[in-house]
Amino acid sequence: MFIIIFTAGYLIGRIGDYYAGHWDFFHHWIYGVILLIPGIFLHEYFLWFGIGLIISDLKDMVELKIFGPDEKEIKRFWGID
Repeated sequence: MFIIIFTAGYLIGRIGDYYAGHWDFFHHWIYGVILLIPGIFLHEYFLWFGIGLIISDLKDMVELKIFGPDEKEIKRFWGID
């Protein structure tokens, strides 16, 4: 079951990045980190969903991009941004 939750988090993160990456708002890896906290203490579904969000925006997390739009580039849906 956790692989379905993880994949859903990844897909939602990729869809959000693909369609809303040009918005001047928080990067979605931050929401993944926030979801890790209830995932550790409450239920593992939050944990796997948060990990999926983090992996879908891993490049921005490594570069510590917190706020702002992504740079203009050709985006691949199945990838790590």
